Amino acid sequence: MTRIYNADQSKLVEKAAEELKKIDILKMPDWASFVKTGVAKERPPLEQDWWYKRAASILRKVYINNLIGVNRLRVKYSSRKNNGHKPEHTYNSGGKIIRTILQQLEKAELVKKAEIKNKKGRTLTPKGKSFLDKISQNAK
Repeated sequence: MTRIYNADQSKLVEKAAEELKKIDILKMPDWASFVKTGVAKERPPLEQDWWYKRAASILRKVYINNLIGVNRLRVKYSSRKNNGHKPEHTYNSGGKIIRTILQQLEKAELVKKAEIKNKKGRTLTPKGKSFLDKISQNAK
């Protein structure tokens, strides 16, 4: 359990993204190359494999928080909008990207829907937990 917390997080996400590319279920949709990740962003991501990195990052967030929903993930990936000379404001990221990635992770059986103490969200399956534990051993 503590392996994921001891590993270098950027290396963990990079290696998890490489492994997620190999899964046939997790595919970047056609519209993903044109879409911004949030209202505060001016342009779409420049990296070609940003979808897999975001999926690996979401998988890590689900592991750490145990139960997390789309809205809390939107807040985690929020950013500040440049309003010129006016003060900046924080805006949540787009929910469609997060929702689609979570649905793909559900089909890959890494994440499942759960309800704990009347709170709904997604949690990791044993397969998803072992997937991240295995990668975190190599990410040290």
